[in-house]
Amino acid sequence: MSKRKPPRNVIVVSDIHAGCKLGLCHDEGVPLDDGGYYKPSRLQKQVYQWWLEFWNDWVPMVTHGEPWDFVFNGDAIDGVHHGSTTQISHNVQDQVDLACKLLDPWVAACRQSGGEYYHIRGTEAHVGKSGNLEEQLAKRLDAKANSEGQRARWELWKKVGTDGLAHFLHHIGTTASAAHESSAVNAELSSLYNEAGRWRNTPPDVVCRSHRHRCIEVRLPNRRGFATSVVTPAWQLKTPFTWKIAGARISMPQIGGILIRQGDNDIYTRCKVWDIERSKPE
Repeated sequence: MSKRKPPRNVIVVSDIHAGCKLGLCHDEGVPLDDGGYYKPSRLQKQVYQWWLEFWNDWVPMVTHGEPWDFVFNGDAIDGVHHGSTTQISHNVQDQVDLACKLLDPWVAACRQSGGEYYHIRGTEAHVGKSGNLEEQLAKRLDAKANSEGQRARWELWKKVGTDGLAHFLHHIGTTASAAHESSAVNAELSSLYNEAGRWRNTPPDVVCRSHRHRCIEVRLPNRRGFATSVVTPAWQLKTPFTWKIAGARISMPQIGGILIRQGDNDIYTRCKVWDIERSKPE
């Protein structure tokens, strides 16, 4: 049997926070374990329409109808965290069921295109100790296992096309200052190049992180074109915690996902981002 060739396209989404009243929710609502039913808010319905547009329109356009791998980069469920009251249910099984319903059609579409599905573990406060709830979800979605047999992994070194290399991990540092938003993103790329040089490993063409819920891209020229460090947007509206954080409290949510692609001459990224309109003056 011939070895599978990595597609030249990788689609990345993260931070859907299924189970949060401000996270991504199916427009049909959510049946709850105790027999109740949760109906999504007006804004949740809008975000779900963008979710469908992302997969049905944007992904086929940017992948040019070619095969694509799918990487979910952490925080698929919201969990029960920090004493918060914004969950639709504190029964995490309800949350895992919703996350599975949201992701399963697009995992199937990925495989139909000829690609593979990969799942990265997010924040323990959301997805359980050692990411155990995300591991449970990744098993249900039949994510590709790593060498230890984990379906949800902490990091992923991923080939892109014939000779591209990307590194995926959920967490990255944050900042309260918009003027320094790129600092940790650039530092992450520099650190990986330093580590690769120390041990004579191949450095990545693309570094992909999430966690911040804000999309940003830093590109540095190199011999083959550019090295890129990118942070994905999210699929969650502003929570009560966000209203207290400097910088985040005055900005609007960024909703969307990204593409990593091996082009004809280099490896590049494209980001699709929607923003929520700010409140109307009264």
